[in-house]
Amino acid sequence: MWLNITDCRFLLLDSIKGVSKSMARDLMSLYTGDKPGGTPGLLPQPYYFSGKGWEAGALMGAMIDYWYYTGDTSYNKVTSEGLLFQVGPNNDYMPPNQTLTEGNDDQGFWGMAVMSAAEYNFPNPPAGQPGWLALAQAVFNTQAARWDPQHCNGGLRWQIFTWNNGFDYKNSISQACFFNIAARLALYTGNATYADWAVKTWDWMVGVKFIDEHYYVYDGAHTTDNCTGIVPYQFSYNPGAFLLGAAAMYAYTNNLKQNDESALWHERIDGLLNGTDVFFHSMTGTSPKIMFEVACEPVNLCNVDQQSFKAYLSRWMAATTKWAPWTFERIKPLLQNSAVAAAKQCTGGDNGRMCGIRWVNNSDGVWDGTMGVGQQMSAMEVVLANMIEKAQPPVTNSTGGTSEGNAGAGGSDIGRTDPRGTFATSPITTGDRVGAAFCTAAILGALVAACLWMMNDETKSAHENWQDVRSAFAGRGGGGGGGAAAKLSRKSRDAGYDEKGKGVADYSPNASVEQTSRPAYGIFEAGPPPMTRGSLLRSSKRAARGGGASQYGPAFSAQDEGVPRVSARSQSERGSKRFLQKKRARYIDSVVS
Repeated sequence: MWLNITDCRFLLLDSIKGVSKSMARDLMSLYTGDKPGGTPGLLPQPYYFSGKGWEAGALMGAMIDYWYYTGDTSYNKVTSEGLLFQVGPNNDYMPPNQTLTEGNDDQGFWGMAVMSAAEYNFPNPPAGQPGWLALAQAVFNTQAARWDPQHCNGGLRWQIFTWNNGFDYKNSISQACFFNIAARLALYTGNATYADWAVKTWDWMVGVKFIDEHYYVYDGAHTTDNCTGIVPYQFSYNPGAFLLGAAAMYAYTNNLKQNDESALWHERIDGLLNGTDVFFHSMTGTSPKIMFEVACEPVNLCNVDQQSFKAYLSRWMAATTKWAPWTFERIKPLLQNSAVAAAKQCTGGDNGRMCGIRWVNNSDGVWDGTMGVGQQMSAMEVVLANMIEKAQPPVTNSTGGTSEGNAGAGGSDIGRTDPRGTFATSPITTGDRVGAAFCTAAILGALVAACLWMMNDETKSAHENWQDVRSAFAGRGGGGGGGAAAKLSRKSRDAGYDEKGKGVADYSPNASVEQTSRPAYGIFEAGPPPMTRGSLLRSSKRAARGGGASQYGPAFSAQDEGVPRVSARSQSERGSKRFLQKKRARYIDSVVS
């Protein structure tokens, strides 16, 4: 075990700094953006997949937190380089290496990271580079322009561009990021426009019932049914982002002496805190409550993304106490107990310090066998959060903030709905046209040669083959003009026997439309039963961006902890699907209990 932990010793400030320093070193050993061959601001596989770099943005935010709490500048340079390298040509975190597959939530995590940089007075970028505040404003501006009143009466879509899986889905985390940034910009700048957008986003979330009367925050819904079929899964980062945004709105309205408004946000903060109770588990009912990811952790199904979610809940709960100070006494023991439990998981890897994900029910300090950016970042953030009481309060423009802003930031990306303008191009020249002509001729020549080869009959002479070609295109080869097509079809079909199924979907002439044209990114129809009140299991969040069966990836596999798979596709499977639901419900009940 890398650290002999007792509650009292661990929670001394110097001890927390020592633990967090080791955690930060191990966390940054997984980052390759500052190494030869790496890209600043991006993580390696499996965190950087299908063009997604959102978790690297979250990592940059974590390293800003590390500096804020400890004063250690060791990682400031690499953090600044990562934040600035990914800004893109319009300084809004839509870089060419990300934009084609970027979602609103992905961009939002970068926006929240630079918002923290502005609030904590993280060292400003070099001259000629955009300020942290300006970058956050650019993210806000581009997202405000994407507000979609034509579908579900408002809200942001999950994806930015139409061709991405999930474009027809409006999820809470995209709204949470936007709300969080808007509220914090309102407090930092004093500009009421940002506050208006924060109120608009909150009201929409409540109106569409993504936030219910118990302040549970559900995942989202599809635009195809006007957001009425809510996907009722809960993940810790959703209420966490709304909690910090609500705290910013409380501070903003309280500063303006808007008593009715500040009282309303006070009530909402308390409600959200009540809602987060589903993410804290007591093994005996009287033992300390410890943070866990309720939707996936109890059945060991947290994917790479979900392994990091506790980092953000820890981060935002701690930060909330600065703007809503009455929450401190309630939040402190939750973070304290979770930090002790998290540190006990950090006994793995070759160095004996890497952290696992399962903090609950681990009094013996046994590593769970998992490690990665998400696990390490979560443990570091919850440990750092225990220093919030001694940390300096966040600044604003009027209380010492030095970050330069730009209210019109975002440039030509504002309102853009296609990738034009993302890649810089030069004017087309005569040489370009000549080169294009040669390329076109070469491609056409190759195509003609391939067609002639496919129509060649090796049992015939060249003259006889030529006559067949002339006859086919003249319409005398069997079928009135269809000779060439028929011959090509026969040859392709024969070759298919050697390439059976390669790249071709199974097809039955009698298959229903549902069997052959189901959207690949649709949420699977039958969700699992609740694990706790207001909390349901779900499948992996982002796998569909690579083409999975649902927005959250394939439904649970039958090989995963014995949970039966529920992802029926055809009408004939629906009867058995209900049986599998009941079977899985019984299994989950046994796990949770």
